[in-house]
Amino acid sequence: MAAKHKDEKQIELAKHLDHIPWSDEYEKMISGMLYDSFVPELSAARFKARRWCHEYNSTFPEDPSADFDSLLKDRMVVLRKLLGHVEGEEVFIEPPFRVDYGCNISLGARFYANFNLTILDCGLVTIGKNVMFGPNSSSETTVGLEAML
Repeated sequence: MAAKHKDEKQIELAKHLDHIPWSDEYEKMISGMLYDSFVPELSAARFKARRWCHEYNSTFPEDPSADFDSLLKDRMVVLRKLLGHVEGEEVFIEPPFRVDYGCNISLGARFYANFNLTILDCGLVTIGKNVMFGPNSSSETTVGLEAML
């Protein structure tokens, strides 16, 4: 059953994330309430996330002398363009990587995900330090409940 009131704890946690599409409907969404996902702010955020996924999934150095370190640096730049929080400089996700919004995701230091990670982040998703996901992993949040992994 959907929540009937906004969850101030979730809203407060979201204030510490980047790229949030603040609106009344966003606050309802992360609170587990019924919400309109087609309001302009949320529609634009999902479209931005799709464009970002395409960019991240196709980021690869063209320089023939490039190595893994340069790939890591390039992808870290892209990760920080959309995700709510990325700790440290050694977070690596093998493509493809798909998200709903991206801004509701917080990744701890030294997070690694093998190929084909999907995070459906209508709720806040916090993944801790030194966590590794195997291939074909998914995290689907229950709207408004923070998923702690």
